[in-house]
Amino acid sequence: MWTVTADQLSNDKAALRTRLLAERRALGAPERAAAAAALAGHAAGLVPPGGTVAAYVSVGAEPGTRPLLAALAAAGATVLLPVLLPDNDLDWARYTGDADLAPAARGLLEPVGPRLGPDAVTTADVVLLPGLAVDARGTRLGRGGGSYDRVLARLRAAGATPLLATLLYAHELRPAVPAEPHDLPVHAAVTPAGVTRF
Repeated sequence: MWTVTADQLSNDKAALRTRLLAERRALGAPERAAAAAALAGHAAGLVPPGGTVAAYVSVGAEPGTRPLLAALAAAGATVLLPVLLPDNDLDWARYTGDADLAPAARGLLEPVGPRLGPDAVTTADVVLLPGLAVDARGTRLGRGGGSYDRVLARLRAAGATPLLATLLYAHELRPAVPAEPHDLPVHAAVTPAGVTRF
């Protein structure tokens, strides 16, 4: 019986990440802006009125989150944003507007407000996880840093059951992505075309 080794799986993931990142960089600014506006409309509908969402500030060619963050705040949602810790774990702070975001390590933007602790994510009704692709089973291909694997493990350990969703460009919703046993599926993928639930 033929099996895939851990090294082969790691190489498959790395190759797919490289290709998807190149495709993102090739998108023009107008296409990115249109995608961000569409994503905001679809993703905001996932959050219950007055709910809490753990989101993130997009950087580079990631599907844009700025319009979404503004829409969520305007709708009265509590928006938590990640703060990268030295060990790659995530702390959280409230989003209070773009003016309160500051440059941080790895080209990230982080909120300047009080830190709420890594467990703050367990209070969220919805957790938006960055990713490069999601497949038909809900398997998410992340960037490979492991920060959100820790978030998912923390949610599971706390018995928290928020809706897990990944924001993507349309072509990043794929039939299959390489998966390892520790890869937990998301419940939904949000693209400019709408929400796909798994």
